[in-house]
Amino acid sequence: MDAAPLHAPAVPTPTAPDTLIRARKLSKTYRMGTPAQLKAGGGQTVHALRDVSLDIARGDFVAIMGASGSGKSTLMNILGCLDLPTQGRYWLAGEEVENLSPDALASIRNRRIGFVFQQFNLLPRTSALENVELPLVYAGVATPERRARARSALQRVGLGERGDHTPAELSGGQQQRVAIARALVNQPQLILADEPTGALDTATSEDIMQLLSDLNAQGMTVVIVTHENDIADWARRKLVFRDGQIVQDQRQPGRSTQAVGAQGARAVPGMALGAAYTP
Repeated sequence: MDAAPLHAPAVPTPTAPDTLIRARKLSKTYRMGTPAQLKAGGGQTVHALRDVSLDIARGDFVAIMGASGSGKSTLMNILGCLDLPTQGRYWLAGEEVENLSPDALASIRNRRIGFVFQQFNLLPRTSALENVELPLVYAGVATPERRARARSALQRVGLGERGDHTPAELSGGQQQRVAIARALVNQPQLILADEPTGALDTATSEDIMQLLSDLNAQGMTVVIVTHENDIADWARRKLVFRDGQIVQDQRQPGRSTQAVGAQGARAVPGMALGAAYTP
């Protein structure tokens, strides 16, 4: 049975040390219509999010589900500091972000968040290694260090020998691994994955979800948006959205690396539990 939407306390409490994401009464509205209608104060108001409140602990693995237009992608954009709420408050790693400038939000995205997208978003004429280096270029990291860190990230996702290949020379699953390496290269605290298996076949989807599960087992907080129940089953918490509100919030066992023991779990080399992901 669907649960009632979550509501925030009247006065938000400070972010607990083990809470990475805290959102309180987030709302997002859009005005839809022609330029003339909008200028005249007309058009239609769309409520993409309605008073959404939630906490996500460090090291959790969360799947966000819902039909198209349910609000899940809007929430993902706000959590990723790609968009701002119309109302409400949002803390990431204890830092309140909803009132920050665009430059400050860009800095948070680069330092704290790794993004993985359905279509990989790799530069087509650029090698895998150079694609992984890009966030470090934006961060101003010197060439020798960024090259070493990019190679290390590719090794972590099992593509250490493919750094000189362009995306066209890689399979879909390998391209998504490059995208995950790019998300990891700045050692973020949070991975946000928007339909990370949407462009992949079933077997390759399992491979990518196993990699994300392994990263989560190493201490990385992972939040994914998906339409697919079998993909959401990998997570240990599932949120379901409808009409801009959370209508279901449940814990679940998740699919552990031991579930594929016969094939061998792909751990992330060179990283102790929680190392490299703590601020």
